[in-house]
Amino acid sequence: MTMHELSIAASIVESVTEAASAHPGARVKEVRLRVGALASVVEDSLKFCWGLATEGTPLAGAALAINTLPVIVHCDACGIDAEIAGVQSFRCPKCGELAADLRQGRELEIESIELEEPDPVLPNPVEEQA
Repeated sequence: MTMHELSIAASIVESVTEAASAHPGARVKEVRLRVGALASVVEDSLKFCWGLATEGTPLAGAALAINTLPVIVHCDACGIDAEIAGVQSFRCPKCGELAADLRQGRELEIESIELEEPDPVLPNPVEEQA
């Protein structure tokens, strides 16, 4: 576990709790993130920290889904956007030229929040008969 992932998890909990407060009584079932390959986030550590950060909060028990995004660069030489094979070389996979125009890969965003609305309060049939 690193402090980096713990602080990220705590920030996400804070943001999601604030967003979910607009839906009183709703329970957060799942939080989905978009995490770029260059975001310096270790997925297993973030998931572990998620459990710690949500403990004792309205998000306790909510799942964390992480959509890892590849690095995509734009090549000025051949005009394409392409996924690079690895983060060690920022070269266009088509022509081999250096491609420093990063189009995707640094994201760390909340993609969506899945809420479960509370069941409507049903009258107690025993109380109605009295």
